[in-house]
Parts: sequence; structure tokens; C-alpha cells
Amino acid sequence: MLSYLHAFHAGNFADVQKHASLTLALSMMQVKPSGIACFDTHAGSAVYDLSGERARKTGEADAGVQALWRSRGRLASPDWARLLDVLAGLNSGEGRLERYPGSPVWFRRVLRPADTLTAFELHPAEHDLLSGWAADQRVRVLRQDGLAGLRKQLPPRQPRLLVLIDPSYEIKSEYSDVAATLEQAWQKCRHGVFLVWYPILPGGLQEALKDAVEAGPVAKVLCSEVRLRQPPERGMAGSGVLVVNPPWGFGERLATMMEEAAEPLGTDHTVRWLVPEA
Repeated sequence: MLSYLHAFHAGNFADVQKHASLTLALSMMQVKPSGIACFDTHAGSAVYDLSGERARKTGEADAGVQALWRSRGRLASPDWARLLDVLAGLNSGEGRLERYPGSPVWFRRVLRPADTLTAFELHPAEHDLLSGWAADQRVRVLRQDGLAGLRKQLPPRQPRLLVLIDPSYEIKSEYSDVAATLEQAWQKCRHGVFLVWYPILPGGLQEALKDAVEAGPVAKVLCSEVRLRQPPERGMAGSGVLVVNPPWGFGERLATMMEEAAEPLGTDHTVRWLVPEA
């Protein structure tokens, strides 16, 4: 379980979808002034080196965020602005991106005084890197299992909640563990916004997660999926995000973003209600 390192995959097409979803949800929730308790269950490192050995071994960012960055002049939706601003702030010049932010950075870059972030990371090396980065009183880094840690931390002090759940799914049981954790967390905070990322794999393991969520008590669940037009023989054929309690209009705005990213990423996007509002 501790063998996965996201540095090999940072900035790929799945990261673009996941972080577009996250930055959009944050933007829409922060329209209201009340504080938000943010949780990142599988935080990883803070910043990834796209020119480093690990990233270059797979080259996944080339067809992901690098392709999006080259096409940024054609991204018309204003909802791209926050994502592009964060990337620009981490990189110098207008050329190839050298650094890609992990999900804790996307959170922290836009935290307001009343907002907080709790980031869980179990991998010792990743945890140490993250702890060294998180010099902010609004940010806590905990070396704990993120799913168990989330359940213990809820309900939060702030009136609103945003959770990102994105394990590696290296172990098959994580699909059922995520579904169970989502149900328990939702029971504690039914008003919370939960983003659950999952890979779309040739064997269809992700269907077990979606089936469990669809059959459970959690209501108002949006399902966003991007699929590669030319998927590899092995590995991810696509990427999905379940969004519980999406802000009003979230689905339409995310669809616009993903449609604009379709050509640079080589993907097709669908969005539908997995579980409608009760």
C-alpha cells in the first residue's frame, strides 16, 4: 500500500480532471463568506518535479497538463483562471511547465482566513516532504490513514466542508473502503461537498465503487468521467470524479471546462447524475 508514488503520474490527464473539479468546487463554494473545512485524504507531496527522473520515466504529463498549458490561449471558460494562475505561480516563464502542484497546494493557494486544510499522508517520505512545505497555521499534516482519519475528524468546526478522496486504488479493497467511508462521512455531515476520484481501468473495477455509492443512502451524486480516445493496452483508460452535493450549476461548468480540454488531452467527457437529489 505504501509503494505508490504519485511523482510518476503527476500532471497526467487524470490530474487535470481531478484538479479542475477541485478548483471549480472551491471557487463556487467560496462565493459565500463562511469558513470551509477542507480535507485531503491522500495528500502525497506538495509539489512534483516534471523534469525529474520519475516524471520523465512515464512522460504522462506531456499528454496531460503540458498539452493543456500549450493550449491555454484557447481555453475560453473563466473557470480555468484559478487553475492556470496556480500553475503560473509555480513556474517561471511561458514555456514548458517544470513543476506541478499536488492537491494540498491547490487547496492552500486559495485558503481564506476562515478556511482550514487537514492533509493526511501515510507514506513516510511523502509525509516528510509535505510537512516541510506546510508552514501555515491553517494547514495540518497528519501521518494517518486518510479514510480512518477523516471519519475521526468529522464533523468539523467550520460550518461548511469540502473533502477530496483520491487513493491510488492499488489494493482492490480500497474501492469498497472508499464507498463505506463516504457513506459514514456523509452521515456525519450531510451538507458536505465530497469529491471522490477513481481510475477507469480495463477490468472495470471502478464499477464496484459506483454501484456501492448508487445503492447506498448518499444522495445528490454527480458523476464526471473522461475517457482517452486512444487508451493504452495497460493502465488507465480514463478518470472519474464523483461529486456529492455539487454547488448549483457545477456540472454544466465542469462539462464546459472538460469539453475545452478534450482536444489537448485527447479525451471525451460525460457528466450525469449517479444519484439524483432525494
